[in-house]
Amino acid sequence: MTSLGLVGGTFEFFHLGHQKLIQTALSYCTNLEIWVISDEIARRKDVRISSWQDRCDYIQSRLSLDDGSRISFHELVDDYGVATSHNTASAIFCTNETKSTCISINEIRFKGGLKKLSIIEVPHVLSADGGIISSSRIRRGDIDPNGNVWFDEEFLVSDIYLTKEVENSLKDPFGTLFKGPESDHSIAIKAALASLGGDFSPIIGVGDVTVKSLQDIEQIPSIGLIDQKTKRMLWDGFREIDQSLYDHVIESNNPPSMLTKSLFEACQIAISNWTDKREKTLIVVDGEEDLAPLLLHILAPIKSVILYGQPNQGVVLRITGLDTKNRCKRLLSMFQKKQ
Repeated sequence: MTSLGLVGGTFEFFHLGHQKLIQTALSYCTNLEIWVISDEIARRKDVRISSWQDRCDYIQSRLSLDDGSRISFHELVDDYGVATSHNTASAIFCTNETKSTCISINEIRFKGGLKKLSIIEVPHVLSADGGIISSSRIRRGDIDPNGNVWFDEEFLVSDIYLTKEVENSLKDPFGTLFKGPESDHSIAIKAALASLGGDFSPIIGVGDVTVKSLQDIEQIPSIGLIDQKTKRMLWDGFREIDQSLYDHVIESNNPPSMLTKSLFEACQIAISNWTDKREKTLIVVDGEEDLAPLLLHILAPIKSVILYGQPNQGVVLRITGLDTKNRCKRLLSMFQKKQ
């Protein structure tokens, strides 16, 4: 067994691939240094990446006491860190994508008169859909950290119906309520957006009043859903929603107290339009869109923002996270399928 090994990476959304990398390294080494990419470098890749300390803390929380005692965390501030000059390490662990970096490290070490590190490549872990488990796929909303897909291919092959159990679970606002007067919904909208204090996207507005209020403050949502109603009554204000501000306008059918294949596919297209091309989409629903956040939270990337109106109170804001996705998936499993 090697005395000391090195491994480096971003380690966002600690997943089964990360776990395999670390466990493999520990099987070879008495001790392991984990070099976690600094906040400055990480946020050049994606501004939504968690802080260095949060990433380290989460790795530590997933380790046994014995494994944790053999690991130390360090900040990686450039491509190679101390690996080119480390005089006690004897092995470095990587995946296929980072192997070339390890080879470059050894070339520098050789030129400097140091012994080359043993390079140990650890295979990727595959997800349920056959792809690679990666932080980028988790961030996009494709899979969870265990490699499970959020929606399988058979989801919503037919329409599903709201049950009393789910309805009771949805009575309380699913997110943070920002209060504001009925006469000026932009007040609550502005307060909700001001609370974000970071980089969150896409912004998704659900409901005619919410979409119109975002338009009024010149914050056109990345995705908007309208059904020409408010409080389940026809609302003339929907005519003032400027559909030309969107790159795509999709029509969908979704009767009250249901989630349909039509709405699911429209939400899929809208999310794809934004994640792939940064294009805005307006979904015009024939029926009702109030249950759409259950689909959107699961389809959307991590750190998406969904806004919807709370009648007579204001607007509710919820940021998409793994906890949000899991809750929505559980609620959807409680819907009734068509007999």
